[in-house]
Amino acid sequence: MSRRLRGNNGYRIKRGENRIGWLLVSPYILFGAVFFLIPLIWTLYLAFTDWNLISPRYSYVGVTNFVKAVSDAKVHKAFFATYRFFLLFVPVVIISSMVEALVIYHIPKFKTVFIIGFFLPYLASGVASSVVVRGLLSYDSSINAWIRHVFGININWLNSSVLAPMVIALIMVWKFSGYYALIIESGLESIPVDVYEAADLDGASGWQRFFKITLPLLYPAFYTVAILATGVVFHIFTEPYLLTNGGPDGATTTWVLQIYDEAFNKLNTGYGSAVAIMAAMVTFLSIGLIRKILEKWGKSNAW
Repeated sequence: MSRRLRGNNGYRIKRGENRIGWLLVSPYILFGAVFFLIPLIWTLYLAFTDWNLISPRYSYVGVTNFVKAVSDAKVHKAFFATYRFFLLFVPVVIISSMVEALVIYHIPKFKTVFIIGFFLPYLASGVASSVVVRGLLSYDSSINAWIRHVFGININWLNSSVLAPMVIALIMVWKFSGYYALIIESGLESIPVDVYEAADLDGASGWQRFFKITLPLLYPAFYTVAILATGVVFHIFTEPYLLTNGGPDGATTTWVLQIYDEAFNKLNTGYGSAVAIMAAMVTFLSIGLIRKILEKWGKSNAW
């Protein structure tokens, strides 16, 4: 009898703990339902309609929006522009983050100063930084005036299909590298010192220590940074919108900018929803592919 009572009491305690747990996570569940799940379901529904954002009446058009998006040249440009940003941003931000992390790790005396300095750009508003960069690269800016005076050339930074994506990618690198550097630096701190001491006894050089010990043991940090950076690429909006508005000739029109243009500028909300669904699928597949590549690299370098 006493065992059964204790068992029932334990069940009541466990059920009470579950209720407390659900209560604690309920704000996040509510937030996700209101700002993610409901909009996702609504977007899926609108993707099969011809709603124009204003009229209360709209018709079901089936997969017409998806068929149109597959053959739309502007959607194709947005696709390639997004992957261009991926090639420009992800490798550079990983290298920059690694360099900053090594600076923080090897100069402990000024560690706090470097951490604050590297992390501050992440807190800066994308609107503010874009406005500043647009002013610095304008025709009458001191930078362009100096280049014209010294080299006799005028560079159209934001009107070039080659330079404009590079400028935007560098702004993103400046913004996110400090944040990612903290992740990599925490990985450096977790590497046991005796591993390096053993390598020194074996006569390993600095480069051998870096490529044979540091990089393989930083796999969890690199994995996290690469996935985060890939996610950022598929959500770039503020910088190209304010600096180039997607130009020149669609060179900086990302997925998000194309969706915004279709849904809110042209009022093709149904079609824009279809493009958004396709962009989400491409993002999901791209992150999945990056994960597979990183996991294969991690297994090949596992100790």
